[in-house]
Amino acid sequence: MIDIATIRILIEYTDWSNARLLEGAGTCSDEQLDRDLQIGPGTLRRILLHIYNGELVWFNRWRGVVENKWPSEQEKVSIAELRVRFEINARERDRWLGTLSPQDAARVQRYRDSKGSLFEAPLGDMLVQGVMHTKHHQAQGVNALKRLGAPWPELDYMYRVRKPI
Repeated sequence: MIDIATIRILIEYTDWSNARLLEGAGTCSDEQLDRDLQIGPGTLRRILLHIYNGELVWFNRWRGVVENKWPSEQEKVSIAELRVRFEINARERDRWLGTLSPQDAARVQRYRDSKGSLFEAPLGDMLVQGVMHTKHHQAQGVNALKRLGAPWPELDYMYRVRKPI
């Protein structure tokens, strides 16, 4: 099982990637943000909202909130507002992560999926899923930016951590 310290590193990387993705999206017009690209949730705006919603839903599941309602992705939220939402969620999530001990990774949590089915899983596995869900949709976001002709970020982990010699 993955340890909490590694999860924190992956979440920091995910936050860095989200910020870079939002930076690229901030160069897009509303028409570009709402153009149906037929990938993932469809439009770049919806991809970004889906990433945010997924992080919020998984954060709730990690804390043992057993619900299955997925937030709407029809909202025409601005990139600036999305940045604020991501930052608020990250602060609350980081505060909560700070309360975890290494043993908490093995703790079994219950949650409902978006269809209402009840599941149990170790918290460590659920933390990994939250990160992986975001990474999957970040790749869709980069693809969308490329297709829209907008500046797109390099999100590879090594791009973030490598140092020239």
